[in-house]
Amino acid sequence: MASLGVGNLGEFLREQRRQARLSLRQLAEAAGVSNPYLSQIERGLRKPSAEILQQIAKGLRISAETLYVQAGILDERAQDDAEGDRPAAGVREAVRADPHLDELQKQALLQIYDSFRREHQQAATHQERTHKENPR
Repeated sequence: MASLGVGNLGEFLREQRRQARLSLRQLAEAAGVSNPYLSQIERGLRKPSAEILQQIAKGLRISAETLYVQAGILDERAQDDAEGDRPAAGVREAVRADPHLDELQKQALLQIYDSFRREHQQAATHQERTHKENPR
């Protein structure tokens, strides 16, 4: 069977699964997909739907958006621009352009960056909510 051009996604998934210390069988069970299907995705032989990627992301405990970007379903720069988030787009662009990092290192940095931004956003939302509930 010929590769469908989703090898980078497959390699990324395999690396994420290994970092999570999950066997193929464990991730397949957590994601609700069959072992052979997940194996074919990892080998770049199958292109999963957005729904399947979401299930896999849940099993890996990573954002579905990360997998959507890897699969080419979502363009991070377009998403950032649509949200008016130019600083985030600049950081992502700089990481992607760094010739001293391989793809897995770039993805790891971007995931960490996104998790810090989510934590900050959640803290700001919590603080705003608390302030509204208890104005002084």
